[in-house]
Amino acid sequence: MIRSPITAIVTGSSSGIGLDIARGFVERGDNVVMHGRDAAKLAAAQTALDAPDRTATVVGDIGSTATGAELVRTAIDLFGGIDVLVNNAGTFATKPFLDVTERDLDGYVNGNLKGTYLTTQAVVRHMKANGGGNIINIGTVLIDHAHASIPASAPLASKGGVHALTTSLAAELAVDGIRVNLVAPGVIRTPLYNGADVDSFGGVALVNRVGEVEEVTAAVLHLSDAAFTTGIIMPVDGGYVAGRA
Repeated sequence: MIRSPITAIVTGSSSGIGLDIARGFVERGDNVVMHGRDAAKLAAAQTALDAPDRTATVVGDIGSTATGAELVRTAIDLFGGIDVLVNNAGTFATKPFLDVTERDLDGYVNGNLKGTYLTTQAVVRHMKANGGGNIINIGTVLIDHAHASIPASAPLASKGGVHALTTSLAAELAVDGIRVNLVAPGVIRTPLYNGADVDSFGGVALVNRVGEVEEVTAAVLHLSDAAFTTGIIMPVDGGYVAGRA
């Protein structure tokens, strides 16, 4: 059976997990609208995918309604619609609770929760009018399974909102044919670690290693096709949740 190409919007896709998710869609023949804040970095990412006829880019602050509107417009104008939204854009860093400033907190809420919320609103307006669709959010296993050595209350408070939004929208939007799920990565080797010894965290997983970006991509592609799955939080963590001491 020949599979028809779909169109996916992947936010925060100029590097790391987001870029690999875009790669996964492109390699199976789909169209992808990529997004990032840095125009040069995003252009380089698109060039690396080597599929100019099946990729497009939108530069902008994910916390702005204008960015969501432009992502929708680009997908419709170039590819005729939107089948999948992957809300990957976000920020994460560690900082002790009492050292977090109001500016820090506002940045995480804007980049992680508000950005996901507003972009999803823009896409759902299109999906509801066109027979449904599929939304996949990217969260973190640290929401329910925190670690004492990872003080990250501010990003986790905002990502916790994304987890709650996932289950809430799965219930609200099912009648419209829209599925909503979330992939919750554990420790994944990405540029986020900025040269740190990420492999030193491998012991927290039952498989005794850190994850690779393509393993998150595999989960996203599965959920994009899993027509009878909605409202789930899928850990991609090598067994950190199951084996946590």
